[in-house]
Amino acid sequence: MPFVRYALYFTPPPGPLAEFGAAWLGWDPLTGTACPHPALNLPLTEITATPRKYGLHATMKPPFRLAPGQTEEALAEALAAFGAGEARVTLDTLEIARLGRVLALSPVGDETALNALAAATVRAFDPFRAPPTEAEMARRRAAGLSPAHEANLRAWGYPYVMDAFRFHITLTGDLPSATLDAVADALAPTLAPLLPRPFVIDALSLMGEDGDGRFHLIHRQGLIA
Repeated sequence: MPFVRYALYFTPPPGPLAEFGAAWLGWDPLTGTACPHPALNLPLTEITATPRKYGLHATMKPPFRLAPGQTEEALAEALAAFGAGEARVTLDTLEIARLGRVLALSPVGDETALNALAAATVRAFDPFRAPPTEAEMARRRAAGLSPAHEANLRAWGYPYVMDAFRFHITLTGDLPSATLDAVADALAPTLAPLLPRPFVIDALSLMGEDGDGRFHLIHRQGLIA
């Protein structure tokens, strides 16, 4: 399948958390298929519309078009080499948290090694990234960027990397405060038992975006122990 953009994500390995995420969001990037939502008294189709196309993930290298002369095969080879030289990261666990008007899974514990891995990922794969278009730059700036975010946008094509990075696994789109509380209350009993203690980031996933904007898992590359 030809992809229009690529990204490096953390995605959970096959198992209960990945299965939950596919059902919750309604999209399984491993199989490239839509999934029925779980039976919860929530309008999940609307609540999860924004993050659905990405699948359950945390962004490490934001989506990018390939630079001229680069190929998916070369990108995959670079990921294999990168994984052979980067150590896995261990967190205490993840927890359901608010990020503004969005509900997400956020780390619990020391994030120093995790932030270093994210920064290394951004740097290592930047030669594969085509520069953003003026329209893409304008769309990012429309949200209102700080000087540090603007510097990241110019250097790395995305505002929220390096010192502005915050690891999170998005669960919803923007929601009113009361709705966020209701969703968190509904999620907690099902999701909490699926979050290991400790939570190990032991692989990075090469993802491809299809012509409909949905992301597919191309390859999940392990990190060294």
